[in-house]
Amino acid sequence: MQDKDPNLPGYYQKRKVVEGTLVENENVEDLEEYFEGGLEGLDDDDDVEEEEEEEEDFVDEVEGNFEGSDTEEDNLGKGDGFDRDSDEWEANFLKGEDDIEFDGFAPASVGYGNITEEIMEKGKRKRLSKAERKRMAREAQKEKEEVTVCARCHSLRNYGQVKNQSVENLIPDFDFDRLIATRLIKPTGNAGATVVVMVVDCVDFDGSFPKRAAKSLFKLLENAQNDSKLSKKLPKLVLVATKVDLLPSQISPTRLDRWVRHRAKAGGAPKLNGVYLVSSRKDLGVKNLLAFIKELAGPRGNVWVIGAQNAGKSTLINAFAKREKANITRPTEAPVPGTTLGILRIGGILSAKAKMYDTPGLLHPYLMSMRLNRDEQKMVEIRKELKPRTYRVKVGQAVHVGGLMRLDLIYASVETIYVTIWASPNVSLHLGKVENADEIWKNHVGIRLQPPIGEDRASELGKWQEREVKVSGSSWDVNTIDIAAAGLGWFSLGLKGEATLALWTYDGVEITLREPLVLDRAPFLERPGFWLPKAVSDAIGSQSKLESQKRKKFEESTDDLSEVSA
Repeated sequence: MQDKDPNLPGYYQKRKVVEGTLVENENVEDLEEYFEGGLEGLDDDDDVEEEEEEEEDFVDEVEGNFEGSDTEEDNLGKGDGFDRDSDEWEANFLKGEDDIEFDGFAPASVGYGNITEEIMEKGKRKRLSKAERKRMAREAQKEKEEVTVCARCHSLRNYGQVKNQSVENLIPDFDFDRLIATRLIKPTGNAGATVVVMVVDCVDFDGSFPKRAAKSLFKLLENAQNDSKLSKKLPKLVLVATKVDLLPSQISPTRLDRWVRHRAKAGGAPKLNGVYLVSSRKDLGVKNLLAFIKELAGPRGNVWVIGAQNAGKSTLINAFAKREKANITRPTEAPVPGTTLGILRIGGILSAKAKMYDTPGLLHPYLMSMRLNRDEQKMVEIRKELKPRTYRVKVGQAVHVGGLMRLDLIYASVETIYVTIWASPNVSLHLGKVENADEIWKNHVGIRLQPPIGEDRASELGKWQEREVKVSGSSWDVNTIDIAAAGLGWFSLGLKGEATLALWTYDGVEITLREPLVLDRAPFLERPGFWLPKAVSDAIGSQSKLESQKRKKFEESTDDLSEVSA
């Protein structure tokens, strides 16, 4: 971290401390000094005793001013040279009470007897209840425990976006093979087991599965098995599928577990020691997972949490810390790819001398979401339980998924097939004819077909190209195959027969054909035409209204000019 140049990585601003004391009728911003001087380290009984002693001292001092010697009492009224028995005293008294000042009844002030400014300030201090003092002490302690973070982390935590994109481009990519893979097969002699926790997003399993890391681990394990010394301390692998709360509730845990294991094997995962389905946000399965990791790691093991960018690694670690009530510097979590930059050692979660490490997200350039800006990423992010949207598609029809993907039914051995779209509800859809699909895409991409946002954004995302897909199925009642686009969502197809489709998307986006994740389709079918989210519909309505008002004003001005010329 550095505080010199805001245009370089690691920039932060030093915390500003405002000193102050708690006095009556004043707004106090910083109470730390007051608490350190007056409250911290004191029991409640001591506070009460001190207050009583101060009050007694104050009363004694004031009373002492009215208690004089016998000599002062005898000479009262004489020392000032004024005779109370004279006619002058009586005349002054008859003038009225307003003209006479009785100093003896005025409040005691500085200089009266032994009263000092310090005593007066103590008297002005606001008396607080025990509960109020404890609450304010906790707030002051909380301020002390706050950790200074860089401008990037502050912006990610509070605003969900990076502070400076130009600085972001200066940060190098994380090299998994060099920084982690080599450590996994070279544990120290005193270390316990090495555990690798592979975190995968259930909603985008194939897009978030760390294929490259899995292949590296597989090669290391294969090579280490030939070495008798290394084979005894091979890394133990645990696959964690997160965000299960976002999947449709009709999926049974048993079927989901079998589906996850099958997809992990297809992705190149080596032999797994365990598979867990969890939701970090709702604390589902976190307790059992943590207990299993502790058992595998032992008292001196190393636990490495790895996964793709935005798969939920830091969120899972924070869920561990919350479960264990560990006081850790929480890792920054944000729905922005590449939030974690370096290897973070997390203490307080595992028992004894075991260590846990949070690693940066692995870069997957084939994700659709990696090409989108922050506003567009918010549209494709899935934050609630997925709901299906199903079309009955005939040969010669096309389904648009925003301006990011299109599916054309070119040939089918049957008249129709069912196409269910599983994507964010903020992505607009359209069902129309194939012959008009290119024109609709050109005229409405970035406007009615969102994301992307803006007419010129499509050209910045890459080359729009076609891929041929051949599928077959045995039933219309359930989905028989999925076509998944990494970083966006997937199509589920239900048909009885064979079909040939054309899938249009941007070059470099990974497309995967797989067994269906969800068998059921939507309970009702969508109609042809545009399916617009409320936000997009409202924006288009407002824009149309403004254009109508401008056109109306232009027509009125034109009519006025014609009347003048006539």
